[in-house]
Amino acid sequence: MRCNVARGNIVSRLKEIKDLKTEAIIRLARFVIQNNSFSYNGQYYHQVRGGAMGSPLTLTIANCYMFFFEQDIIHQIHNSFGLYFHSIDDIFIIINWPQRHLLQQIDRWNKFDKNIILKANTKDQISFLDLQIINQDGNLMTSVYHKPSYEPYYLPFHSVHPLHTKQNIPFTMLLRAIRYCSTFQDYANERGKLRMDLLLNKYPVKFIDQQFNRLLQKFNINEPLTNYNYKTLRERVLNTPYEEKVPTINYEKALFVHFTYCSNMTTFPRKFHSLRNKYFEQSPINEVIPILGTRNVNNLQQQLVHTRHN
Repeated sequence: MRCNVARGNIVSRLKEIKDLKTEAIIRLARFVIQNNSFSYNGQYYHQVRGGAMGSPLTLTIANCYMFFFEQDIIHQIHNSFGLYFHSIDDIFIIINWPQRHLLQQIDRWNKFDKNIILKANTKDQISFLDLQIINQDGNLMTSVYHKPSYEPYYLPFHSVHPLHTKQNIPFTMLLRAIRYCSTFQDYANERGKLRMDLLLNKYPVKFIDQQFNRLLQKFNINEPLTNYNYKTLRERVLNTPYEEKVPTINYEKALFVHFTYCSNMTTFPRKFHSLRNKYFEQSPINEVIPILGTRNVNNLQQQLVHTRHN
């Protein structure tokens, strides 16, 4: 989508956004859009259409343009008592239209902008982001969708990341499984797949079970999920508002410590906190909370993957 949005339309639409009417911002945005270049096979090229992939500005401007592009479509869907969802370049529509009429409307929408082409997928089984949706005799059944290119890679358990980061992975992934899976069998399959993936990333069995149980306790579920109680308990999870607490940092009492990560520094965070507690437990400096972070070692591999030209 970002490579196809017409540049003239991008800049003209920018002027309609409330907080971007300053001429300086318009000129800067135009400068970035019109001065993208890349190299291929030793030759340098100037991009004359769309914006550069990976540019934060290009993504923002494309989203702004698509906001105006889809307004007529949204009004048409809502006027027909349908549902419209949009994420980046995926659109999901639920509406009671004959298939022929829907395809006619898509052809009409494709005339809004020749650079943006919408393609229809009206099968009984579709995927939207990580959600699989199946129409079974008029009933919509959902489950977790994994792309064909899916690989079972999660944050390795032996990495130097904080423990709460590793705890949240099985917690949130199992929460997704409960929310997405309409049937207990789909949930059980997804839970088994998740457990296997975590084991491949060196997560201990006991650790995985603790986080799975923590999720159930979070929603006051004191019994294992089974084929008989799954529907009732799943509704409890769906109807219970849940927001993950975002930790706040008091920068006046925080000390940021960065160290270069390598294999022999795996135990450094644990030893650091152990020594701190040993020597500064009764000291006023103990009120200062250390926050450890890592930086990559500047070796040959880092130099080889550095692709930008100086």
